[in-house]
Amino acid sequence: MQNVRITILIENTAYQASLKTEHGLSLWIEYGNKKILFDTGQSDSILYNAKTLGIDLARINAIVLSHGHYDHTGGLHSVINVPSEVKVYLHPAATEPKYSRKASEARYIGMSDTAKIAIQNCLPTWTARPVQIFPGISVSGQVPRINDYEDVGGAFFNDVIFQKPDQLLDDQSLFIESSKGLIVVFGCAHAGVVNTLDYISKLTGEKNIYAAIGGMHLINASQIRIEHTIGVFKKYQIQKVIPLHCTGRKAIDDMKSAFNEKCLLLGSGGQISF
Repeated sequence: MQNVRITILIENTAYQASLKTEHGLSLWIEYGNKKILFDTGQSDSILYNAKTLGIDLARINAIVLSHGHYDHTGGLHSVINVPSEVKVYLHPAATEPKYSRKASEARYIGMSDTAKIAIQNCLPTWTARPVQIFPGISVSGQVPRINDYEDVGGAFFNDVIFQKPDQLLDDQSLFIESSKGLIVVFGCAHAGVVNTLDYISKLTGEKNIYAAIGGMHLINASQIRIEHTIGVFKKYQIQKVIPLHCTGRKAIDDMKSAFNEKCLLLGSGGQISF
């Protein structure tokens, strides 16, 4: 098994006061001698934080995009300008137009044109299905939506007149083998945290999951959904819960109450090793 270390490059909050924050997510994953960038935040703040943390982005071996929203892809063009030959892993639907609805107003929340150009310049690897990035670390691809209590977490559409609901089929997660057990990394878990964990358990045959880290998009979730999610964490005997980004204050508080020291509250600059 390879050693795993995950550093939070971008998050809504700061774990180290000297770092920049923004509504978004980016994780630097060291897996043995491999370096994987999981999402890129929404701006070039990723470059400042990486430099401040002593992380050399030119050493990237792969980039994984969890889905096509701006707050996970906006820093992509800045990163790809760093000299490096990398593959970019993303679902084919990630580049589709994406909008959110607030009252009657449409807001574009998809990839920027510069991010799309950067992807095309890198010969992307499309991940509608699970793909192994390196031995021991894989991306889930499209996650089946099985249960009846998880939804995408908001009013999302592929058009400005709200006729085409965006099911966010591009939402995908990482799963990593470690000496401690399986680690699951979410971007926003628009497919549902429980759907994702159940799918990854099915793919791997693992009945226990050691850690779950990332955005869990429970910010608009009902109390019943939050309780179901916590119950499934317990079912998989998760030992480390690290809720980030879009998880939501209520859900984070409930997780902290349920898991105590097993629930870690981190932000930009936070780090965890396995």
